[in-house]
Amino acid sequence: MMKMNFNREKSKKLFEEAKKFLPGGVTYALRYFEPYPFYVVKAKGSKIWDVDGNEYIDFWMGHGAIITGHMYEPIINALKEQLNYGFHFGWCNEWEIKWAKAVCEWFSADMVRPTNSGTEANMYAIRLARAYTGKNKIGKFEGGWHGGYDALHKSVNYPYDKPASLGLTEDSIKNTIILPYNDLEGVYQKVKREELACIIVEPVMGAAGIIPAEKEFLKGLRELCDEKNALLIFDEVITGFRFFKGAQHFYNVKPDLTTLGKAVGGQYFPGAGAFCGKNEIMEKIDQIKNPNFWDRVFHGGTYTGNALTMRMGYELIMELKKMGEDFYRRIDNLGEKIKRELNEVFEEKNLKAYVTGLNSFFAIHFTSEKPINALIIEKTKNKDLAKKLFEFMINNGVAYLTPLTPHFFLSSAHTNEDKEKFLFLIEEFTKKIV
Repeated sequence: MMKMNFNREKSKKLFEEAKKFLPGGVTYALRYFEPYPFYVVKAKGSKIWDVDGNEYIDFWMGHGAIITGHMYEPIINALKEQLNYGFHFGWCNEWEIKWAKAVCEWFSADMVRPTNSGTEANMYAIRLARAYTGKNKIGKFEGGWHGGYDALHKSVNYPYDKPASLGLTEDSIKNTIILPYNDLEGVYQKVKREELACIIVEPVMGAAGIIPAEKEFLKGLRELCDEKNALLIFDEVITGFRFFKGAQHFYNVKPDLTTLGKAVGGQYFPGAGAFCGKNEIMEKIDQIKNPNFWDRVFHGGTYTGNALTMRMGYELIMELKKMGEDFYRRIDNLGEKIKRELNEVFEEKNLKAYVTGLNSFFAIHFTSEKPINALIIEKTKNKDLAKKLFEFMINNGVAYLTPLTPHFFLSSAHTNEDKEKFLFLIEEFTKKIV
C-alpha cells in the first residue's frame, strides 16, 4: 500500500513550542490529532500546504465554511479594495445594510442581525425565542452541535446524558430537553407535556457526522412547533450556503428563525454569524419600538457589523446569486459521484462502511448499520478503522477532520483529478484492511 510518510519535522517543533503557551498546544481541541497537527502556511483553490512544504487536497475547507475554494479571486479583490477604507469603525456602515438585504433575500427572511460567530447566533436565537414565547424550555437533538453556548452544550458527545463541558451549571441546562433525531414519534413523546419556547435543529447534522434529516421529520417538527406555539429554529451555520438558498429551500420547510455562521461573513473572515426571521419576532430587538432595555432583547458586540465582514459576506452572496443553481449543481454532482463510487468500493470489498451526507458534503462511517442519527454512530463505529484511514490519507496528501468521524466538504475548486486521487486512495486503503 502506497504511503508517502510526509516529513513534518517543522510542524513537530512548532507543536512542542505551542504546548508551552496554548493549552493542549492548539487553539481548538478539534484540530489536534496524534502525534501532532501539521501547521498550514498557504491555501489556494482545493489545496493547502504545511510548513514542511507538504501539499494536501483539502476536504476540511475551513470547517465547511468555504464553498468557492481558498483565495477565491472576487472575494480577495474586494478585500484588497476595502484595505483602502478600513475594516472596523465601531460606527454604522453602508455594507451592513447591503449585507442585511442580501441575507434576507437569500433566506426569504424579513429581518436579520449579525453576530460574531455561530455560537453567538444560536445564543441570541434562543434568547429571542424565550422572550417571544414567554417560555423557557428548549428542545435540541442528541449529538447536535450548536457551539459553546451553555444551554445548548448538552448532549453533544456520547454518552448523551452528560454535559459537554465542565463548568456548566445545572441551572444553565435544566431547561434543555434532549430529543432523538429523525424520530418524530420519539420527539412527540419527549415534549408532549412540556411548555416549549423552541426546538433548534440542524437540517443536516454537522459535527455528529453529516446526517441529513428525513424530509417528513422536518415537516413534522414544523407542525409540532405550530401545535405547541413554539418557534422552530434551523441552525444553518453549515448548510446556509452549502445549499442554494439554504437547506430550508431544499427541504421546503420554513423555520421561524435561522441561525448562520461561517460563509455568511465571506467564508474566510472572523466575526461571521447571524440570525434572521420574521418581523414580529425580530422586532423584540428593536430599540426604537422598545426604548426600555427591560422591554427588549439585547443584542450587540464590539465587532458586530464590522465593515470587513459585512462587505465580504455581501460580496460572496452576490457571487453565489450571480452564479445561481448551476454553480451548486456542479459541486453537488461531484459530491454525489464520490458518494456513489465510495459505496461501490465498500460493497465490493464487503466492508461495513456507510456514506452519509447531501450534495457537497459527506462523511464516512465504519458502523454496523447506516446511521440515521448520532446515537447509531457512537454505539457502533469502529474507531480503530477510522483512525487507520485518517493516518493513511493524511500521509498521502488528503486532509480532513476528524480522525474518528471523517467529514469531507467540497468546493467549486475541487476537480475531477482531486476526486480520482481521493477514490484511488480509498481503494488502496480497503485493499490493505480487507
